[in-house]
Amino acid sequence: MEENVGLVKVIIVQGRKLAIRDFTSSDPYVVVRVGNQTAKTKVIKSCLNPVWNEEITFSANEPLGVLKLEVFDRDRFKSDDKMGHAFLDLRPLASASKLKQALQLTTGETMLRKVAANSDNCLLADTSVMYLNGEIVLDARLKLRDVESGELYVTVKWIDHPTTTSVEKAG
Repeated sequence: MEENVGLVKVIIVQGRKLAIRDFTSSDPYVVVRVGNQTAKTKVIKSCLNPVWNEEITFSANEPLGVLKLEVFDRDRFKSDDKMGHAFLDLRPLASASKLKQALQLTTGETMLRKVAANSDNCLLADTSVMYLNGEIVLDARLKLRDVESGELYVTVKWIDHPTTTSVEKAG
């Protein structure tokens, strides 16, 4: 059975060097999935380096899964073209949340975890899960897969479920 353990805020910041799917450009948007929850960004017309800066909030449920991102080119008269996909494991954020609680962090800036770029993930470079002024934050540069070019820049924030700590203390 799934248990809600908090919220995941996903900020789709921008795309870079996206693939051309129309004559000279593309009309990209991103479909974002966490578990069985789905949302999508607005379409940016005629742009290979779009800036969305859109924040989408999802419930985080145990067992924690993967943030899935798919980029598409919007087409008016036929089905939308795929422009690649990427994913990001959410477990390092959840474990950083537990570490934050164990360290009793309340203010300031602390690196909680390092996430290495490797063949099993879409990270372009090693990144860190940070505790920044009350929030657990991961800034990621992701390489799109199954496409000739493209990168996504996203920020993921973990927000603990407000009842999690009081339930643990009561039990």
